[in-house]
Amino acid sequence: MSPADPQPLREKERPVVSVVLPTFNERENIVLLVEELRSRFRSALHSYEIIIVDDQSPDGTGEAVSVAFGDDPNVRLIVRRERPGLAFSIREGIERSTGSIIVVMDTDFNHKPSDAVILFEIARQVDLAIGSRFIFGGGMRSLLRYYLSYLYNIFLRLILGTRIDENLSGFFAIKREHMFALEFDKIFWGYGDYFFRLLLLSQRGHFRHVEVPISYGARLGGNSKTQLLRVFSKYTGAVFYVLYLKALGRW
Repeated sequence: MSPADPQPLREKERPVVSVVLPTFNERENIVLLVEELRSRFRSALHSYEIIIVDDQSPDGTGEAVSVAFGDDPNVRLIVRRERPGLAFSIREGIERSTGSIIVVMDTDFNHKPSDAVILFEIARQVDLAIGSRFIFGGGMRSLLRYYLSYLYNIFLRLILGTRIDENLSGFFAIKREHMFALEFDKIFWGYGDYFFRLLLLSQRGHFRHVEVPISYGARLGGNSKTQLLRVFSKYTGAVFYVLYLKALGRW
């Protein structure tokens, strides 16, 4: 069953867009990222909110946000106390958002603020806009990571039957009513694998998808928390778990 919208506002009361930023140990990036997002969305429209969802980062990410943006009503900080993890953070950010369109992106500048605005604008015309490295115009700096990710996407498309080139980026914009038409309990668990489950369910729901070419930027500060082979191993376990649940008629 799809969840009821926990923020039942009238449309004219909503900000046009909510940008959800899950964080863990991103003190060196988060202030610059939020400043750039504020600048870009302020110039595009007046009604927006930026939601930082922090998993009690020991490096002081939450404190940095509070100091820099404590007086800005368009920037909200959520410090999570239970069930740490990327997918759970994103779910809470989405549930606490109020915007008509929801944008989800990474906080290490892999995902560019300029692309967030493009995804938002396209999502106003369709149901779901997906940032993709694997269509013409997209890419990333590391060719090794690019080709490994490309091959893994082929695996996902073959075994799960997705019709989308990019099942891993986690960079997307979606209309609120379509987000809340999906079954959150089937999507939001694990790590970045939540994204291919979201896409599968959106495909089942006949959403209008558009893939938008993006090129991954460089991390400005801090260390990456993604170890590619370990991540692909976890994702593969999640894939076969979904297939198992589908065989039981529970997914």
